[in-house]
Amino acid sequence: MAQQPPKIVIIGAGIGGLAAALRLAHQGCEVTVLDMHGAAGGKMRTVPSAAGPVDAGPTVLTMRPVFEALFTDVDEELSAHLTLEPLATLARHYWDDGTQLDLMADQAHSHSNVTAAFGSKAGQEFARFSARAQRLFAAFDAPMMHAHAPRQWAMTKTVLGNPSLIPDMAPHRTMAGLLKSSFRNPQLAQLFGRYATYVGGSPYASPAILSLIWHAEAQGVWSVNGGIQRLAQTIAELAKSRGAEFHYNTKATRITQQNGRTSGVQTLDAHFPADIVLFNGDPCALQSGLLGEGVKPAVQETQVSPRSLSAYVHAFAARPSGVDLAHHTVFFGHDPKAEFAALAKGEMPTDATLYLCAQDHGHKAADALQRFEIIMNGPPVPRDAHKEKPLCQTQTFARLQQFGLTFSPTPGPDALTTPQGFDHLFPASSGSLYGRSPHGLTAAFKRPTARTPIKGLYLCGGGAHPGAGVPMATLSAAHAAAAIMTDHASTLTSPQTATRGGTLTGSAPAEPKRSLS
Repeated sequence: MAQQPPKIVIIGAGIGGLAAALRLAHQGCEVTVLDMHGAAGGKMRTVPSAAGPVDAGPTVLTMRPVFEALFTDVDEELSAHLTLEPLATLARHYWDDGTQLDLMADQAHSHSNVTAAFGSKAGQEFARFSARAQRLFAAFDAPMMHAHAPRQWAMTKTVLGNPSLIPDMAPHRTMAGLLKSSFRNPQLAQLFGRYATYVGGSPYASPAILSLIWHAEAQGVWSVNGGIQRLAQTIAELAKSRGAEFHYNTKATRITQQNGRTSGVQTLDAHFPADIVLFNGDPCALQSGLLGEGVKPAVQETQVSPRSLSAYVHAFAARPSGVDLAHHTVFFGHDPKAEFAALAKGEMPTDATLYLCAQDHGHKAADALQRFEIIMNGPPVPRDAHKEKPLCQTQTFARLQQFGLTFSPTPGPDALTTPQGFDHLFPASSGSLYGRSPHGLTAAFKRPTARTPIKGLYLCGGGAHPGAGVPMATLSAAHAAAAIMTDHASTLTSPQTATRGGTLTGSAPAEPKRSLS
């Protein structure tokens, strides 16, 4: 006789919770997803504007195979549900001395652009740096990012098998230190140092191995037709078609326990019983006791502290003028050391690098009302938003005007989300958008993994292994779903058999629910 599939409650409908819900519902589990917000997506959120919903979080996809694997594993095709448009220009970069550089999906084209902007020596340095990033990514993708739990012995084994990786890793150097020796031109060092901020770090404190992030982007960047929240909506609909239930505007207040294991989730209005609880919020919420004293031991302080960066995010509609924009455009601050020194002290930088996403680039006339997102790195500590909002507002658009870029109308303060705003949106996060800081060579080993010390409680999302970012959070969902199904199968007395994708289940499993589409 087959065992009943587990009843699973997932807290949080961010990409990690959504991808896990889809995988688990496909396996025949009874899945309920709770989220305090009004729609799926988590940090992949939108805000309204006169030109339609504006992306106010992640804007594009990298590491496309991660998402193709998610859809394939549930007998779907990514391309059948979403239209992904490859970006020929990965990002356009401006410096205040008038220098411009476009990095391209075609790496030969990128090399030509670097050479044209900075000279043949710089082109050679760029080629060597890109090759280094590629080698690092290839070496550590499987034993780190795709591993259910990172293990130092696995990393050591990889390095012992290929000792030439040691100089590539530069284990005793920061990312900024590596870049200083890799590029004679400080502007190129500044450009590639910005990739540390992709995981919430400073290049002056992040390990050199994070230079592999450049290869993740160099492999290709795709925009999602209709905005990136379409990805969240699509995954949610596929999970629903397999029986998953979603409850929005439903805030979890406590994870309940009985007989030494989780028994459900209490909300403001109801109790949702569960055999298993999967938490897709900031692990700080557990560690701080926000969801009950009983689950505090699930996460140790060292797994969530120190904190990563936050951000100041403008999302608005306006008519741009004065600068030739790409889908991604970066306006660099004058002094990166001063920018990151301010952030390290918990201060808003006064001369900051600004990232701009032109969401409607290539789809609307140049003089049409278009949607924009502007991101400036910020400290994770809560601050006085009443003082910072107007200052950030003034500084951001004054800085862009120095580059010649203006907007009509100029966005007002309602367009801005501060670190305090993010702390409100994502409880117990302190506004940190990337979970634990990536600073230090061993930081990757310190994040919590899918399994916790509390029976029946699991983790996924950007605060868990393998880390922040849409692809990483999606991978965390695969790790969590596999751990849940493996642990559930281990309770069976009947022999285990492998199902599609390598997930373990009982010899007579419940029939997986199929898509209705």
